[in-house]
Order: sequence, then C-alpha cells, then structure tokens
Amino acid sequence: MLRLAGCDHSAVARLLHGYGLDLRLIEPGAEIPGSYWGESEAGLKGNTLLARPDTPIHSILHEAAHYICMSPERRVGLDRDAGGDDAEEHAVCYLQVLLAQQVRGFGLEGAWRDMDEWGYSFRLGSTRAWFEQDAQAARDWLCAQGIVDAQGTLTGQLRSA
Repeated sequence: MLRLAGCDHSAVARLLHGYGLDLRLIEPGAEIPGSYWGESEAGLKGNTLLARPDTPIHSILHEAAHYICMSPERRVGLDRDAGGDDAEEHAVCYLQVLLAQQVRGFGLEGAWRDMDEWGYSFRLGSTRAWFEQDAQAARDWLCAQGIVDAQGTLTGQLRSA
C-alpha cells in the first residue's frame, strides 16, 4: 500500500491545492484530527486535509474527492463527516481513481490495488472491474457537477451546487 512517506508529498500538496485544499502533516503516531476512520486514515476539517507519513495515498485522495464532490454549503461546516448520498459516494470513489493518475508512482493500477486491499466493496468484485465496467452512473454524476467533462477528463473544478 502506497503511503504518503513513499511519494513526493509536495506534489500531493500541489494537487490538493489546485482544488483549494491545504495538506497539513501530522506527527507520526499522533491522532489525525478530522479522520472518519481513525488510525492512519486522512482527516478533513474545512479546507484542510490532515495526514501522517503513514497515511495511505488512496485515503488522502478519497477525502480530497469528498471535498471536491460536496456542495459548497457542506464544505463550510466540514469536520470529519463528509456526508452525501450513495450516488455521491460512488462518484467520490471514481474521482479518487482519476486523481490517482496525478500521483507519480501510483496511478490507476496503484489505486485499484490499494482500494481492494483496504476493503472497498464493489458488486463486480474489484475496484478495477467496477471502474471499467460498472461506473457509468458515477461518471455521469461527476460530469453533471462539472468535475469532469463529457470525455471524463478532470476539469479542476469543485462541485458548485
């Protein structure tokens, strides 16, 4: 599993900054504020994404995708629980994989592998199968929100409504 310490954290910070998120590094072993799952999982508080060196990259990208996909009203009071419905959660997972392509040394294969290892559950049995064969609704949701264009390319925009 690729962790923040195993990649260029300044490049990850730049990726997040492009979406208005600030990456804040937490001391090794310290509790991560705003973490929904605890342990080494990334946390969200407002527009700050919190992570330790042992935080998995997929967790950082998942929380960033939550921030990108949530409505502006939910972003204002964000502290730990991103909320959202099932359609949004599926879009978050899809976006997480798209964002993984922006992290050198991770990419699609790394995201698929680490998401499966962490325990993401998709009805086709793997993240890759879901992404390639069963994620049209997630792509459509992201497109309707302006997060990806009609070709599925990232626009660099947050959900605006």
